[in-house]
Parts: sequence; structure tokens; C-alpha cells
Amino acid sequence: MSESWRTRLFRLGFNVWPSYRGTGGRVQYIADDWQEIHIRIPQSWRTRNYMGTIFGGSIYGACDPMFAMMLIKALPGKYVVWDKAAEVRFKKPGTEDLYARFRMPDEELDAIQSALEEQDSVDREYTADVVAEDGTVHATVEKTVHVSTDESKLA
Repeated sequence: MSESWRTRLFRLGFNVWPSYRGTGGRVQYIADDWQEIHIRIPQSWRTRNYMGTIFGGSIYGACDPMFAMMLIKALPGKYVVWDKAAEVRFKKPGTEDLYARFRMPDEELDAIQSALEEQDSVDREYTADVVAEDGTVHATVEKTVHVSTDESKLA
């Protein structure tokens, strides 16, 4: 799916927003339906640590908001979405630009909405690999996202 003018504006917004810009990551693509996002974490002086590899905080920070944003934008406005937990497993030092793709299939959105018809809130777990251009996995980011029908139910 292609980007719309709205998702292009959001992409620009992400890339200039100070807290996201500070991660060193750059959003490269947001699907028109918000069900896919691509990011790049360049290996540069801004993301390089003392050992000359990409700083783990840059890897995590660049990935942090993506699944929650996808749910906020892809689900109807009646839901409350919050990040609840995160885990990063570093597998190989990043000595080159790294990339991640975040996907939210229709089936997952349907499952969340179905679960919320029977209960007030649900926690969902998502995983994204951070890879080099050749596909080598350098880190795996796991996020737990809380979705509810009422903000007071955040637990």
C-alpha cells in the first residue's frame, strides 16, 4: 500500500519531533491505513556508541512508539491505547544502517475489537526484528500494548 499525503505528513512529523529525532532513527514509510511502518537507524556519529556500533538506546528509541501509534491510528477512535512493557534482545552489534518493519494485519485489529466486545481491556504483544540490509537480525524488540474501551481501566 502506498503512503497518503496524511501519512507523509505524519512521517515528516515523526522525523522532526525532538523526542523521536533524538533517537537517531528515521521513519521511511507509513502505509495509508497505518498497518505498516518502516524505519531506518543510520550508523552515524549521532547513534554511535563508545565501541563504534549503534547505541542500544537508539535502536530501542527508534522502535518504541510504532506499535502503539499503529493501533491508535488503525483502530476506531473509541479505544484507548498505551504502551505497557518492552523488552529488547540485542543479538549482534550494529556496525551499519539498521532497519525495522512493523506490521499490523487486519486479523489482529479484528481480534482486538472482538476481545474488547467481551472485556474492558486487552494486552497484546508484538515483535519486530531490527535487521541490516542483508537481513541479518541485530536486535528483536518486543512490545506489550494495552488497549481498552475506558481510560480508567488502564492496569
